[in-house]
This record gives sequence, structure tokens and C-alpha cells, in this order.
Amino acid sequence: MRRYDWLREIRRLDPERDCLRIYRIIATHEFPWDLTRALELALYRTYAVPSIGRLLAETAELTDRTQKRYDDTALLLDAVVEHGFDGADGRTAIRRINQMHRGYDISNEDMRYVLCTFVVVPKRWLDEYGWRRLTPHEQQAVAAYYRTLGRHMGITDIPRTYEEFERSLDAYEAAHFGWDEGARRVSDATLDLMAGWYGPLAPVVRGASMALLDDTLLEAFRYERPAPAVRKTVRTALKLRARAVRLLPPRRTPHYVRQNPEIKGYPNGFRVAELGTFPAARRTGGCPVPHGEDPAAT
Repeated sequence: MRRYDWLREIRRLDPERDCLRIYRIIATHEFPWDLTRALELALYRTYAVPSIGRLLAETAELTDRTQKRYDDTALLLDAVVEHGFDGADGRTAIRRINQMHRGYDISNEDMRYVLCTFVVVPKRWLDEYGWRRLTPHEQQAVAAYYRTLGRHMGITDIPRTYEEFERSLDAYEAAHFGWDEGARRVSDATLDLMAGWYGPLAPVVRGASMALLDDTLLEAFRYERPAPAVRKTVRTALKLRARAVRLLPPRRTPHYVRQNPEIKGYPNGFRVAELGTFPAARRTGGCPVPHGEDPAAT
């Protein structure tokens, strides 16, 4: 195989009909490391919306059981990528996601915003740090993939195109980013978890992670801005990595998130049906998932 053979394969596929196949190639062949980092940043970004960050702090899942919450979220999303919307484990993963969301008062607007981060943040990451950028063909497929996932989650008024996802994300952040004490605790716990993966290098990794945050995130969490030299060093290192990756041969076999060393909570394997939390009863308020009919079970 040659370096751009996967892209040639993607261009032969229909971005709407074959969105799962295209997204699977992007996530497991072309950019597995980059997509993992970008989706970590996407989920982290949502904490800066106080209604989201505060709820996560109240559940204590990301402050007291940070590694488990990281593992479960990554593995559930990964199961859909690997097994599809109609595969048994893919359907089970969506059902588990919906069951967890039903336990809390989450607005459709917050759910839609989280979905937007999954579409927009990876594209922006690859624009800056990927060994190549996503083509418009791929952007259309990514939007179609997450539009489908959003429908299975019962989210309404989902954007249709990448451009609409991007406008929705930017508008929501401009209107809702702000300080919340609980969200800051969730942010600190997440940064500590990711830095802790690297042992004695943890302080360096934490500083590097901070250097990748934009000013709106830093202001929302009331962090000091990293020194310009630190930001430049970290971002230059990622761009140099991209140049090196571009010279590598294409990945012949898929690499799924479950194979990542950051997944530490299930050394003996796992069952998708047992991932996540099991809220005893739903709190009052509206959840975007229809309760009379589980979209993942139809």
C-alpha cells in the first residue's frame, strides 16, 4: 500500500451512504492517535459549559472515578465505530449511552453541543496537527456519521453539514462558556489523569496539555495562560510529528481505541453491556432521549 491509498478508497465511497465505512477508515487507519487526542479535547471542551461541567461534578464520575469514566466513554464510542449502528455491540453501546443520559436532566441543546464538538474539534485538530487535512468529502461523511449517532441518541435539530455543526458550536460556546467551581474540579481531575499516564513526566505533560488550550477555555476555567514559548514549543513538536507520520507507510490493520495504552481499567477485557454507570432513577426534567422508545433498540 502507498501513503494515500486509504484516501483514494474514501473518495470511491459515498459520504452519506458509506459514512460509517469512511469514518472507520479515518479513525482507525488514517488518524488513530490524532482522533484519540482530538476527541479527548472535544469532551474536555464541554466542561466549560457550566450546565455540563456542574452536572459532571455532581455525579463525581470524573472527579472520583476519572480513569473509569474515561475508559467507559472511550470504549462505548469506540464500539459504535467498530461494530456500527446495527451490530450487536454497537446497538448495546448506544443503549448504554442512552440509559445513562436518561438518569439526568440534560437539555437537548447541551446534548447537541456535545455532538458538535465530536465533529468540529477533530477537524480543527487535524488542520493544525494532522499529517494531512480532512477533505470536504471526508468532512461530509463525518457530519453524516455523527448525525446518525445523534438520531440514535434522540437528539433533535441536529445540524446537517460540517459548516452548520461549526456555526452551532461557535455560537453555543460564545453564549454559554463560563466559570463554574464544579466544572473546574472536573477539569483539574481530567488534566491530572492524562498527565498521570506518563509517570515522572506528569508535570511536563500537564504543562503541554495546558499549552494546547485556547484562551476561551483558559478563561472559563480561570487558568493562567502558558508562556508563549511553551505554547510554541508544544505546537511545533506536534507539527513535526505530523511531518514524520506523513513519511510512514499507511496502517494496514485498524487500530481501535480499546487497543490504546490509556485504557487501563479493564486488563482482563470487558463486556459492552457492563460499561458505564447505572443510574437508579431518572431525575426530574427533560432528556432528549425518547423514553417510550429506545432508538438503539429499534
